[in-house]
Amino acid sequence: MKRYASIFAGLVVVLLLLFALTATLDIDILNDPEPWMRERSGEVALVGVGLLLADVVFPVPSSFVMTAHGRLFGPVLGTLLSLAGSIGLTMVSYSIGLAGGRWMVRVVPETERAAVERLLSRWGVGLIIVTRPLPLLAESVAVMAGASKMSAWKVLLAGFVGSLPAAVFYAIAGAQAQDAVSSTVVIAVVFVVAAGLWWFAKGTEVSPTSE
Repeated sequence: MKRYASIFAGLVVVLLLLFALTATLDIDILNDPEPWMRERSGEVALVGVGLLLADVVFPVPSSFVMTAHGRLFGPVLGTLLSLAGSIGLTMVSYSIGLAGGRWMVRVVPETERAAVERLLSRWGVGLIIVTRPLPLLAESVAVMAGASKMSAWKVLLAGFVGSLPAAVFYAIAGAQAQDAVSSTVVIAVVFVVAAGLWWFAKGTEVSPTSE
């Protein structure tokens, strides 16, 4: 599966370059979203969800956005808004990969594609879950899932499960306005929960989906 590995590595590099390029453009809302997320309103909710969606190509401070959701809209609605943006990001990445599927057919041998599709049929849900909190890898894995024709409902489910811990914990931190809560601690908790979900998924074989 050398070609798939090379394509995956190239995708990570491209996303990293896009992030670096965006950083040089000095876009205010990406550098500091706080002025756009000060009051509870429908417009601010759309800004927050939109920023999370834009994280597929831009270096969005997603932890700040999710915490702001909790601070402005409370733990329940804040969680739902963060979930909408995070799951949407997963599905946008998946759609990008799906659109590039024809190109994959031309550059990757059929035997290798079949092997990767079998791998994703069994472990794809777990891979999306465990990489969801990880910048670059989350988007790259979802893109590869789309290119390998992993079923959309499995990607949607994995996106939901993988996004839930961060959405909940950041919303609670924002709602309680606990400035003393270190973002490092929150991230550590999210990783522990994601690891537990990974081990659960690892022990559950997902049967291939017939096309």
